[in-house]
Amino acid sequence: MRRALFALTLVPMFLASMAFAGDAEIKAAQTVIDSQLKAFIANDGAAAYSFAAPNVKQIFPTVDTFMNMVTNGYAPVRKPQSYSFGRVEQTAPGSIVQQVLIVGPDGRDYEAVYRLQQQPDGSFKITGCSLRASTSVST
Repeated sequence: MRRALFALTLVPMFLASMAFAGDAEIKAAQTVIDSQLKAFIANDGAAAYSFAAPNVKQIFPTVDTFMNMVTNGYAPVRKPQSYSFGRVEQTAPGSIVQQVLIVGPDGRDYEAVYRLQQQPDGSFKITGCSLRASTSVST
């Protein structure tokens, strides 16, 4: 009986620590996205490229090819007027999907959905980003 009570008191503590770990992972992933967006704004291609996961670097093996892809296909991400974090989901341990609401250089609203994966060294890297025009209105 005492063993069962002890186990029941450990469950809430375990769940709380899992939630904390998830919050820490989400914050780390958001920091990566924020850092990459700031690097884009500062025209620091090497820094922006450093946040890309190995799968992205395999497709775009140099900073120049990566920056050309972003400049030509992701102008709102490349030069946002402003951005804020939206919905986030931890799809699996070490795997985050983060919505970013962006006001692009054209003043229009966009939604970027970032996918990030925790690397063997513990850092998060961006494995992909999809972008679409948003139907929301900026304030």
